[in-house]
Amino acid sequence: LQEKKNIRLLELSFEAGKPAKTPPGLSSWDVRRVAGGLLVQDWDRGDAAESEWKVVTKRAPTDDERRALLFAWKVSKHVKSNAIVFSKETQIAAVGAGQMSRVDSVRIAQLKAQIPLQGTVVASDAFFPFRDGLDECAKAGAKAVIQPGGSVRDEEVIQAANEHGLAMVFTGYRHFRH
Repeated sequence: LQEKKNIRLLELSFEAGKPAKTPPGLSSWDVRRVAGGLLVQDWDRGDAAESEWKVVTKRAPTDDERRALLFAWKVSKHVKSNAIVFSKETQIAAVGAGQMSRVDSVRIAQLKAQIPLQGTVVASDAFFPFRDGLDECAKAGAKAVIQPGGSVRDEEVIQAANEHGLAMVFTGYRHFRH
């Protein structure tokens, strides 16, 4: 574990057969049950204003794409992680979520799509850890992507977006709903 970068380690202590005690003031927290206790985290109440978005590709999104990206980004906040939302300006085209792999979420969205994905935009609630998820989005017909950024492979993902002619913006804010 010491060799892993950016690892989150939770230490749980509990006595077998005894319920975990709920800390006071939990109403302002998102609480999930885990074996032997609770996982407590802040509610996702924040967001990144459009003025804070950073265009990281050679091509910036068009005005229509920006409106669609904003819509998809708002929807992604409410989807189970690893959320992938394909949308048009005011219409969800497809959603994939709850997978261990972001590329699998993209593929599920493609399978569940009720309309053609050509010309859509994509929101990802967390960064793309590898370019394969972005490659799948492009293959499905997406033209622009919004994501938080922050992966150690951001440059590889940006390069993939440029290769596909996609516009991509980083928000600097991660939703990632568990």
